[in-house]
Amino acid sequence: MADKKLILMASAIILLLLGHDFDHFVRGDFGLQLTARSALVVAILALQYAILGFGLYFCVKNKVGPLFWEIVAGAGLVLAFVAHFSPYSEQTPPVIYRAYATPAAGALAVAVLALLMLTLLATFAYAQSLRATGGRHRAK
Repeated sequence: MADKKLILMASAIILLLLGHDFDHFVRGDFGLQLTARSALVVAILALQYAILGFGLYFCVKNKVGPLFWEIVAGAGLVLAFVAHFSPYSEQTPPVIYRAYATPAAGALAVAVLALLMLTLLATFAYAQSLRATGGRHRAK
């Protein structure tokens, strides 16, 4: 039987990622007009949602398990860190916050990013612990 907690965590990653990508869209990082830059962004978005969507589907069908989510969550955590928290990032939380006209909207965008990072970290740790224990503490 597929691990229900892992499925919930993967679903939360997808929902929070949708919110975070919507934030990128609202801030104008990519638009509706197809340009060379926006085509690359659309391709990356399609790839990430394909990986997550198929991963979730196959997790529900018990065809992929903790190792898949450990790799995906770990890679997502590293990429999000580099993109938003590293010294090389141009889109740090303060920049995201100040991009909005109201403090509430800026705080919401930063909160979604923070929740996404925490969910990626929790999913990585949970998947790793599932693998280490052979799934003995699976959610029923």
